[in-house]
Amino acid sequence: MQIANRLAKIPPYLFMELRKKINKAKSDGVDVISLAIGDPVEATPASIIDELCAASRDPLNHRYPTDEEKGMLLYRQEIAAWYQTRYGVTLNPENEILGLIGSKEGCHHFILARVNPGDTVLMTDPGYPAYRASILMGEGVPYNVPILPQNDYLPVLEDIPSDVVKKATAMFLNYPNNPTGACATLEFLDKLVAFAKASDIAVCYDNPYSEVLFSGQPRISFLMAKGAKDVGIELNSLSKPFNMCGWRIGMACGNPELIAAISKVKENTDSGIFNPIQYAGIQALRNEAPFIEKMLEVYGKRRELVLKTLKKIGINFDPPRGTFYLWVPVPQGMTSLEFTNRLFDKTAVVVASGTAYGQYGEGFVRISLTVPDDRLQEAMERIEKEFTAGK
Repeated sequence: MQIANRLAKIPPYLFMELRKKINKAKSDGVDVISLAIGDPVEATPASIIDELCAASRDPLNHRYPTDEEKGMLLYRQEIAAWYQTRYGVTLNPENEILGLIGSKEGCHHFILARVNPGDTVLMTDPGYPAYRASILMGEGVPYNVPILPQNDYLPVLEDIPSDVVKKATAMFLNYPNNPTGACATLEFLDKLVAFAKASDIAVCYDNPYSEVLFSGQPRISFLMAKGAKDVGIELNSLSKPFNMCGWRIGMACGNPELIAAISKVKENTDSGIFNPIQYAGIQALRNEAPFIEKMLEVYGKRRELVLKTLKKIGINFDPPRGTFYLWVPVPQGMTSLEFTNRLFDKTAVVVASGTAYGQYGEGFVRISLTVPDDRLQEAMERIEKEFTAGK
């Protein structure tokens, strides 16, 4: 049976391909350690699970979700309180917040709500692969904006060609950044808002790592920038701060017109978030902020272990301060793929090649810190042995 032409433009999803490779090796008896995927292994806080269980016992919560595609008002009110407390951002839960089945669906629905076929959509390179897929499925035209180390992995907006800007109707940005770990500044966000206003470009600021920060890096929301709600939305998620990746619960916040448009897409494609998951989300936002600090301590120790090992094999760099990834330069004389393949073939350690995130990812790999301590220790011992043997 013939499938839609739009799908032929979309490359295989990076993490699905990695999982296939890992599963094949495991089936062959190889002890694989994957540092490629950002999926926390520690348990979701018990109080969140208890709230899910309690809400699940109410028969009313097994009907269609309250307020369906919008997310229940109680959940949206808790999001508003969270944004006020954590970022000093005021949001109207009635028309500036929308519940999402994870922030990933927000990326896709943003395109359907804003972009017409043939419109140019700006995205960073390197960047999260799902942005490109969403653009292509919406029949937009992706345009790669380089983010480079010499610019602190921030896009130089004035370097985007004027003819490209004229054709652009939307832009994806993501800070703290996946894959680089870079963090935006309020100064940059002010420039971004001015750029978007002048060019009539709607910004989709994907911020699921907003709470995963190190070395005193301040929490920043796109919506903290003056005028941000005039030009875009911010996506966020409970996945990363509360170890709830599999729960699929997030939010879109900001411009009321974009929120209404995305809501219209959702009301015609899904029926919202399961009520007990929304009640669990309320519990997370209201009472589990201390859990974030505990996890940052865990990730911080793992981060130091990886940096110490990399230094032993001759890789020295000053890592950015966001996300639970490390964007690691490969050894001199090797490409990203050569380094990735050597790690897999010689040590059975899997990392993500930088080129999976775009052409400007060449020369880097991404290492995730979301693995148990003992497995990370084992992975580092294997890597150290491989690159120091005989020296």
